[in-house]
Amino acid sequence: MEKSYVSVFLLLVAISCVLAKDVGKKDTKETNTKPKLPQTLSRGWGDQLIWTQTYEEALFRAKHSNKPLMIIHHLDDCPHSQALKKVFAEHKEIQKLAEKFILLNLVYETTDKNLAPDGQYVPRILFIDPSLTVRADITGRYSNRLYAYEPSDISLLYSNMQKALKLLKTEL
Repeated sequence: MEKSYVSVFLLLVAISCVLAKDVGKKDTKETNTKPKLPQTLSRGWGDQLIWTQTYEEALFRAKHSNKPLMIIHHLDDCPHSQALKKVFAEHKEIQKLAEKFILLNLVYETTDKNLAPDGQYVPRILFIDPSLTVRADITGRYSNRLYAYEPSDISLLYSNMQKALKLLKTEL
């Protein structure tokens, strides 16, 4: 009987030692990696910019502030979205110009069909004026995905942002 107690005791000690080693390894792995920053509404597109939380809020703010709305549709696991996000966030002129917009980035599709005039693909960027009209005349360079932008299209995106602001002054 004593032998069985001793055997169980030794077995428990051995299991505890193995588990303690695994916990120690996990702790060192966590300390070597960078801490993950809390996610903001920017989702990495420009943390210093003011972003709206919902499509409805963005429409309301665009209408009442008389600013154009820029909506960025993207996915967290899309390599094209991630590449565009990196270039967008690092482009100082775009970040400065973006302060003149109501901004919204969506990682989900809205029920408003006006936000997918030529299909649901990512990344796509649409401009909406304060009268809540999607600007079909401000597009990217692709005929089959009118509102798509790639990292190499960053200068076109910048000029389209300028165009949205210019049209706002001349048309409204």
